Amino acid sequence: MSEEKIEEKKTPKVSPKMKELVKTELRKGSSNSRIAKLLEKEYEEAVQIIDYIKEIIRPEVGQVIEFTFRDEKMVGTIENLLDNSSVVKIDWTRSEKGMHELLEDKTIVNFKDIEGYL
Repeated sequence: MSEEKIEEKKTPKVSPKMKELVKTELRKGSSNSRIAKLLEKEYEEAVQIIDYIKEIIRPEVGQVIEFTFRDEKMVGTIENLLDNSSVVKIDWTRSEKGMHELLEDKTIVNFKDIEGYL
């Protein structure tokens, strides 16, 4: 039998500026290749950085988040995590009341669209 090499995942070095750039570009829906070009990194290295940042910005159940829907600030609590999004119960006391006509009490929010944690 041959010995298998177990590859350790290296934690890429990510500056605050790089993290903010990647988060912004993910919100815009930019491709990995575009982000790689903006980071001035090879594609494979950039993908490692992007994946790392996606993982560190992944929220947890119970966290209160701020997000925008149709240019209106909304606040809610994460009730369930999906692959790239979460089920959020909207806090109508802290969200735009006029949006209640468009949204149910719960909505799906993509991780990349989370603007802040409260």
